[in-house]
Amino acid sequence: MHASVLATATAPVGIFDSGVGGLSVLRHIQTQLLQENLLYFADSGFAPYGGRAEQFIVDRALAITGFLLEHGAKAIVVACNTATAAAIKALRARYPQLLLVGAEPGLKPAAAMTKSNTIGVLATERTLASSKFRHLSEHISASTGVRVLTQACAGLADQIEKGELQSAATAVLVRRYVTPLIAQGADTLVLGCTHYPFVLPLLQDAIRSATSDPVTIIDTGGPIALQLARLLRQHDLLNTSGNPGLLQTFTSGSETALRIALSSLLQLQASIATVAIDEKAIR
Repeated sequence: MHASVLATATAPVGIFDSGVGGLSVLRHIQTQLLQENLLYFADSGFAPYGGRAEQFIVDRALAITGFLLEHGAKAIVVACNTATAAAIKALRARYPQLLLVGAEPGLKPAAAMTKSNTIGVLATERTLASSKFRHLSEHISASTGVRVLTQACAGLADQIEKGELQSAATAVLVRRYVTPLIAQGADTLVLGCTHYPFVLPLLQDAIRSATSDPVTIIDTGGPIALQLARLLRQHDLLNTSGNPGLLQTFTSGSETALRIALSSLLQLQASIATVAIDEKAIR
């Protein structure tokens, strides 16, 4: 069993998502932690996770985490809201000493920012149906009095995964999901899927079509990177070698698709390897 206490500061941080959505988290980590070596796993062969059974997601998360630990990861970032909601408990149970950071919808900062006392959450059906999200939503509502509206965004992560960031079909989906939240008074929208920041222009267009009032959009990539930095510092695992961090990427899908995503979304080039992981092997 991997133990983070045995890791070295120059060891890489492992990051994974159901596909390219976690790249929105990766960019924050690279910006805030310039010297960290990073491993990124896009499970695009099984994307999106939003419509998958919970046990399937748990098995994939355990298998991918095991793969990243075999490649020397000193910490793991679950850069996927759906995987965090479904599998973070199982990951903590399997790897109790592992430094682990999950993606959680930013309801707390949204509740602090809203002036209408109403926030909207855009997420996958699986995230919204999870007990983890339900408990978080109920806690925020009870402790702040803020009304939490939810909108399952079927098909949106698929469009982003395919690179359809500005297509008419994607714009129709975004408007369909944003408009009801604005109509019900939400002045703060939480992006509860790491894919969604990549259609920020479409989100802003949909908001402008629905209201002339200001609406705040909450992306949790920055807070995830800050939490990772706090954990690494706390355990004396921050990379202070003075060298710029290196990025290595893996995918269970198409190398070409990930290469295009890295280039178009982040203007990055990195080594890419196709990996077949059998989740049954971890049972």
